[in-house]
Amino acid sequence: MARVVIAGMGFGGLRAAKGLAGSGLEVLLLDQYNYHLFHPLLYQVATASVEQENIAYPIRAIFRSWRNVRFRLARVEGVDLGTNRVLTDSGPIDYDYLVLSVGSASEFYGLDAVRRIAHTLKDMDDAVDLRNQILSCFERASIEPDPAKRAALLTFVIVGGGPTGVEFSGALAELVRHALRKDYPELERDSVRIVLVEALPNLLPLFSNSLREYARHRLERLGVKVRTGQPVVEARPDGVVLRDGTEIAAYTLFWAAGVRAAPLTETLPGAKDRVGRLIVRPDLRHPDYDNVFVIGDMAHVEQGGKVLPMLAPVAMQEGAYVAAAILAQESGREMAPFRYRDKGQMAIIGRNAAVAHAFGIQMRGFLAWLAWLALHLYYLIGFRNRLFALLNWAYAYLLLDPKLRLITRPLPKPGSEGNEEVVKGGERR
Repeated sequence: MARVVIAGMGFGGLRAAKGLAGSGLEVLLLDQYNYHLFHPLLYQVATASVEQENIAYPIRAIFRSWRNVRFRLARVEGVDLGTNRVLTDSGPIDYDYLVLSVGSASEFYGLDAVRRIAHTLKDMDDAVDLRNQILSCFERASIEPDPAKRAALLTFVIVGGGPTGVEFSGALAELVRHALRKDYPELERDSVRIVLVEALPNLLPLFSNSLREYARHRLERLGVKVRTGQPVVEARPDGVVLRDGTEIAAYTLFWAAGVRAAPLTETLPGAKDRVGRLIVRPDLRHPDYDNVFVIGDMAHVEQGGKVLPMLAPVAMQEGAYVAAAILAQESGREMAPFRYRDKGQMAIIGRNAAVAHAFGIQMRGFLAWLAWLALHLYYLIGFRNRLFALLNWAYAYLLLDPKLRLITRPLPKPGSEGNEEVVKGGERR
């Protein structure tokens, strides 16, 4: 029985595993975590909208009824392509077919200070750290006598005007407006500043101009200060500097300005693009190895003269294709090259507002917001996760008071050693 090893249980790896389950092949799943994480809702954990457990589901529970599928908790450290072995922290693993889908990492464009200081959203710990940071800043600001420092504590800089940056900005603005202003009556009503910085001329580059303008207008109505065409050129623990020389004093920097392929990709032979993705063949195989497939954020795939974006729908379709390609190879059949079918994009912008385009139809406002809710509930794994996410959303929507405002690490006493690192972010790894 041929063995298929799938490294990474994100959207692409999970879809590949589902397609191979019960096929007669031995399928071994590898991941450094024992759960599948629904990354699109990480920002809602950071803004106290949903509980972290509601966007994750145990991998073993997912494939419990799938025949010939097993899981091993392991971190992939490399691949010996010559001997068909995956190198992990728990020892080497042989394979007949290999599917690499270990995702991406944040791209800091050579700004080492940003790498050290900024918060990102790549895993569960990141989301909890960011929530702790936001709430800790409010706690510190409530007792801070220095007006300048208090203002910096209550300034939140979000870098990146894609869906993650836009959605996080809107959610943070709603959290401040409906809950934190009530929690901290000692702070002046308009003392909080949320600044969204985008290097390109517009937000949401994959959307139409009308939807971009709508998104910007909605964010500005929520009180978000939007700065476009101004990349960050320098970062310090107490603020950032933009290309035009503008300095923004802030103790919280959230970086959503770009992603690059996971570091594992650098260990693979073959040409890479500017963000480290391996340039694969049209059938998603490694350029030199017929039994190795690379998908998701690790793979550079061109279609219609454009490179496919690093998005979950792309990874899911690639995962399903690779499963079919492996089965076709086992039975001696040929597969047509992979072709992505774009089903659209959407982004939520706070309460009752979203933008979406799907199948040539553009939507904005309340209907787009409902569509966003329905789609994300559909793709969440597990009835309990769907139910509790819906209950959290309904509670926050009806009562305007999300109850997940928890600081889950102890705060150092003012003036104690290490206090500045807690406030300013610091290196969290």
